[in-house]
Amino acid sequence: MIAALRAARWALAGLPRPSVGLGLFPAVTVVVFLGPILVGLVGTLLPSFGILPALGGTEPTLKPWRDLLAAPGLTASIRLTLITGVAATLMSVALAFGIAAAWHGSRWFAVLRGVLPPLLAVPHAAFAIGFAFLVAPSGWIVRLLSPWATGWTRPPDIALVQDPWGIAYTLALVCKEVPFLVLAIAAALGQTGADGLLRAARSLGYGPVAAWVKVVLPLVYRQVRLPVLAVLAYSLSAVEPALVLAPTLPPPLTPLVLRWFADPDLALRFQAAAGAVLQSGLVGGAILLWLGGERAVALIGRRWACAGGRGGSGWGLRAVTAAGMALAVLAVAGSIAVLALWALARGWRFADPLPAGWTLDTLAAAWPGLAGPALNTLLIGAAAVGVGLVLVAGCLENGRRLPAALAGRALWLVYLPLLVPSVGFLFGIQVVLVAAGLDGRWPALVWAHLLYVLPYMFLALADPWRALDERYERSARALGAGPWRSFLRVRVPLLLRPLATAAAIGFSVSVAQYLPTLFAGSGRVATLTTEAVVLASGADRRVTAVYAFAQALLPLLAFAAAVGVPAWMHRRRRGMRTG
Repeated sequence: MIAALRAARWALAGLPRPSVGLGLFPAVTVVVFLGPILVGLVGTLLPSFGILPALGGTEPTLKPWRDLLAAPGLTASIRLTLITGVAATLMSVALAFGIAAAWHGSRWFAVLRGVLPPLLAVPHAAFAIGFAFLVAPSGWIVRLLSPWATGWTRPPDIALVQDPWGIAYTLALVCKEVPFLVLAIAAALGQTGADGLLRAARSLGYGPVAAWVKVVLPLVYRQVRLPVLAVLAYSLSAVEPALVLAPTLPPPLTPLVLRWFADPDLALRFQAAAGAVLQSGLVGGAILLWLGGERAVALIGRRWACAGGRGGSGWGLRAVTAAGMALAVLAVAGSIAVLALWALARGWRFADPLPAGWTLDTLAAAWPGLAGPALNTLLIGAAAVGVGLVLVAGCLENGRRLPAALAGRALWLVYLPLLVPSVGFLFGIQVVLVAAGLDGRWPALVWAHLLYVLPYMFLALADPWRALDERYERSARALGAGPWRSFLRVRVPLLLRPLATAAAIGFSVSVAQYLPTLFAGSGRVATLTTEAVVLASGADRRVTAVYAFAQALLPLLAFAAAVGVPAWMHRRRRGMRTG
């Protein structure tokens, strides 16, 4: 009787009947996904209080914290971390929401949505290296302006990179985070009925920007709160951009902690663990303060919204946001272009705007050392994407068969690796892997990358998966197809483009991973990212550019395949080209 009632419930709801096998996917994903983070946090917390038997720490002690607080430059490092991280987040959020408010519904906004994903896929390390080549005293921008505009015939003695205030570092973070937030806002706009709300507000005399801010912004912000918090967490704990662009004396907290982890003196591991816990505390405290600030802003915003001001045409905001977005796009595109120029340059004297000649000699000389890291990058990324696709598809298919959606709570779980600083739990994971004899092995590397690949793949695939009309599969079932056949022959082909896009995003995320590769691989597995970061401090720009450009090229090729393969497979099925 109960089974019959349940079957009737699924039938009335128009949902497929749940599968026992599919029900295992969420549990397996939680174990693979949440388990390592919790274990890693504990594995970092215990050494911060002196408990690490492998290094002789068997008794609880506060000595690691005393050593941490006595470390030279710690206060300045924390101050630099907070100033640059909060400033980058505020600027990114203001610019992203300003762009949406000023340009929503325009053709330019639609074009922007198509341009941003490939730029967002550029790894942070490659972008940071290219950005340094772009804005350094001897960078491409100064070369293009010299000597005709600046009068400089040699590089100026100005700290444009690794400046003591972290300006270049902050601007680089903004350039990378604004595209992410704009895409998150664009995705949220489709779930808020923004167009109808804007028409109603405009009919009451509100200007376009005022209407968007008063009517649409409160609804959209609820949808993008987690991406905003992820941007805040990343800006406070970024690694690759900080190693290349941030000040070095002292550096931000995360590079400082990594310096202690890499020190030959193993006793510094305890101090480094305390620093990692402190980094996690800073991020957690900043998130709580941000959430508290939201309430204050909401209170002020309600009073402003009820004041009755209609606003103007919004052309001033349009001009400012268009200029800001154009600079961010040009910064990313220019960074990749300057990497390509340096990789092919025969020689490039200051202040020539372009290299004096072109050659493939640098690539040929670098190829023997480049091939191994490139192959490792490809294999780790492909394995992580393959496992990620299976887990994400299984979880989404199981969630589709449930009558009640728990998407909000699930999103907090999905975003957890993006909200917790990597250095806060990866050391603990490394301790466990070393104890289990798995450090430096491929399963550990793929597992570590999967922690970051899964969230982005889930976010990219969730909306298309849920939006697909159930009647397609229902028709297949009515014609006698079983659950698996209808899934493989109907749902998967219709969702081929979103699946390919999610795979490309996951692969680009895997390519960009530096800390997970460093900790899970124990420094013994080289990828393009680890090699590019090491070479970034070298003197030969051409060799560095070859590695950084190769790292940036792989995600771009993945996105090209994500567009081209579905288009080719559906070339004779016009109705499926938009799937």
